[in-house]
Amino acid sequence: MKNFKNGKYIVLTFILLLAFSLTGCKAKDAEVVATVGDKKITQEELNNVLVERYGVETLNTLISEKIVELEVAKGNVKITSEEIDKELKNMEEQYGGKEALNNAMLNANLTDKDLKKEIEKNLSLKKLLEDDIKVTDEEIAKYYEENKANFTQEEQVNASHVLVETEDLAKEVREKLVAGEDIAKLAKEYSTDEGTKDNGGNLGFFGKGKMVESFDKAAFTLPIGEVSQPIKSEFGYHVIVVKEKKEAKTTSLEENKETIKQMLVDAKMPEAFNKWYSQKVEEHKITNKLDKQATETK
Repeated sequence: MKNFKNGKYIVLTFILLLAFSLTGCKAKDAEVVATVGDKKITQEELNNVLVERYGVETLNTLISEKIVELEVAKGNVKITSEEIDKELKNMEEQYGGKEALNNAMLNANLTDKDLKKEIEKNLSLKKLLEDDIKVTDEEIAKYYEENKANFTQEEQVNASHVLVETEDLAKEVREKLVAGEDIAKLAKEYSTDEGTKDNGGNLGFFGKGKMVESFDKAAFTLPIGEVSQPIKSEFGYHVIVVKEKKEAKTTSLEENKETIKQMLVDAKMPEAFNKWYSQKVEEHKITNKLDKQATETK
């Protein structure tokens, strides 16, 4: 799931698409794209190498995407922004937070717009195939029993904090909170935590051991609604307010039924897609000159 190249969000390398878009553009074929001493490498040479090495695979991917695009249009499949945002949120949780997902996107040269587009494609394909994928109650129950440990909810707290550089400033912030001032306002004004200051200082729910030791201990012992004393850590001084707590528990089959169903649907998706795609290839008239050329040169 965390590999953008081999996971369910497949993103074509932009330079390969560029090569295809420029192949045959005679005006640019002679353009020099690099030099080594007095030796020149032209756009045409680059295009030829890219097409030779990656052309068949990339063109097959483009053909697959075009078939899906045509079938989505024919089936009048629509994906809402709410559905995309929900899937994006799921991805953030699977990656261990927004920052981890952003790092993965950075490594894959993906922008937010790129990722949302790939999510839309994936959800569209899922809607196309959902009638062909059957998951029974027996399969769901079996998966739950075999993976019950995965459905244990650890003890968690939902806390907000204001991070400052000095203990004196932390005491000042604490006094204002005790006097009834809003932590969101104070976080925006005082906090040096760039990741949370504009979000009211809110850290969301987290389990034990997820934060530095001093912060962790304070957050899990502090009663709901109380304001902590200044807590020193390697980052500075924190003033913490715990908003909610969740006790550790094993969640029931009924609570996880829909989640498990979606997991099983995802697991069955590759097989369903291969069967569906084979049928669609037969239905659509496809001409692939690169594949033909590659076969002839073997």
